[in-house]
Amino acid sequence: MTADPHRAEDVDTRRPDLASLTGLRSGKRSYYREYRESDERLARAVRAMDSISRALVRTVEGPRGLLEEVARTASAHLSAQWTLLSLADGQLPGARPRFVVVDSERRVVEDEELPAGVRRELGSLRAGHQAPVIDTRGWVRVPMNLEGATVGGIALLHGLPSDPEPGDLSVLRILANQAAVSLHTSEQFQAGTALHRRAQRLHDETAAQARDLAERTAALRRAQDRLVVADQWLIVDEERHRIARELHDTVAQQVLTVGMTVDLAERDAAQWQEQHGASTAPIRQQLRVARDLSRDVVDQLRQAIYALSQHRDDTVRSLPELLSELVRQHDGKVSVRLRVHGTEIALPESVRHELTRAVGEALFNVKVHSGATRAVVRVNYRPDLVIVSVADDGHGDPAQLRRVLRVTMAATGDGRHRGLANLHARITSTGGDLRFRRSRMGGVEVQMRLPLPLPDALDPGLIGHLLDPPPVTDQATPTMLVTGTVRALSHRVRSRS
Repeated sequence: MTADPHRAEDVDTRRPDLASLTGLRSGKRSYYREYRESDERLARAVRAMDSISRALVRTVEGPRGLLEEVARTASAHLSAQWTLLSLADGQLPGARPRFVVVDSERRVVEDEELPAGVRRELGSLRAGHQAPVIDTRGWVRVPMNLEGATVGGIALLHGLPSDPEPGDLSVLRILANQAAVSLHTSEQFQAGTALHRRAQRLHDETAAQARDLAERTAALRRAQDRLVVADQWLIVDEERHRIARELHDTVAQQVLTVGMTVDLAERDAAQWQEQHGASTAPIRQQLRVARDLSRDVVDQLRQAIYALSQHRDDTVRSLPELLSELVRQHDGKVSVRLRVHGTEIALPESVRHELTRAVGEALFNVKVHSGATRAVVRVNYRPDLVIVSVADDGHGDPAQLRRVLRVTMAATGDGRHRGLANLHARITSTGGDLRFRRSRMGGVEVQMRLPLPLPDALDPGLIGHLLDPPPVTDQATPTMLVTGTVRALSHRVRSRS
């Protein structure tokens, strides 16, 4: 049977190629020497792979440590005298370091310590010049590729007895590409770090600006509040000064005139007694009472004018502080003291205003009507109640006061003796109630009880009550009382004459 030559070729092509498997040519006598060289190259390749694996896990030291390990691995693989690893100018601008140079002892060398020939080769790499893979001087070059583009290269001045084999170049290409990836990662890391630092800086600046804006906003609000208060107090002060002038120019002068009229009436009563021989002692006694009352009214008016003429500050004062000032003004012929019990509770401005005015009304009644020598103002703070009371040692009758209050509130008069009604109106306007009882000192105790918590509608604002026209108070009653007394006495004198 004749053999098919084409079939024989097919069989031959499928036979194992020993030379391709071992790198040896069996037809030469140098078989053992080539085997040893192949074995050494294989061992170098294994060592190179081992070095690459060690280099890949050196992430803690950053890109520089990885690149130095790559350069040392390439140098050891080809027994290189010099090993250069460099990026081309303009490639991966954010990556660091830009190049690494290792000498024959695997030490990293700086740029200024390089020989002239090595420096030229480094400059060629950095400039991106194309050069032979292996030249006659012993330089071996492989590019560093990243995503299909050349970003740099590795150049080695090898120390092998012969030119490197393709497998050696494959190892170098692996190292070069790994270096490119490492540098790219370094660039991304540096960019990310820079963005993070910038974001952190912007965050800190924004937080600082937010704090500054918050402080400025708070300061502006405080300044606005102060301006509003100042404007309001300016209006109030102008009104207070106008009232003080009116009191001084009209009411005070009228009261002084009343006093002079009383003096004249007393003198006329004495002359009438001398002329007619009839006793006018009761009339003169009443005239002396009226005169004393007019003097008290003048003193009260002077105190009111002085108080109205004083400038108010923008400091918010508590109820005990306001009452302490009020007690100081009323302390005189009647000894007045202030007692505070319990933990102070903050009250709205309108409530403090009404309570202070109510206590002033009560103290005025004590001085004019009760015949007392001592009075005590008490403030008792309880969790659900605030009690403000004025007690005296006079001769007043609580039942009589309750009757007078009922009659006064039910009738419409000419404004006289409206003190109790005004006092009751002030307390009820704050949501409280007014009570009269016998005091432990023997006189009358006027008790103002304010339940807690207060309704929100009780605080119309700082200026709300201050600008409202005040109701008729007992401070006008002495003038009316004196005028009425003078009229009655004059009528009696004329009737007797």
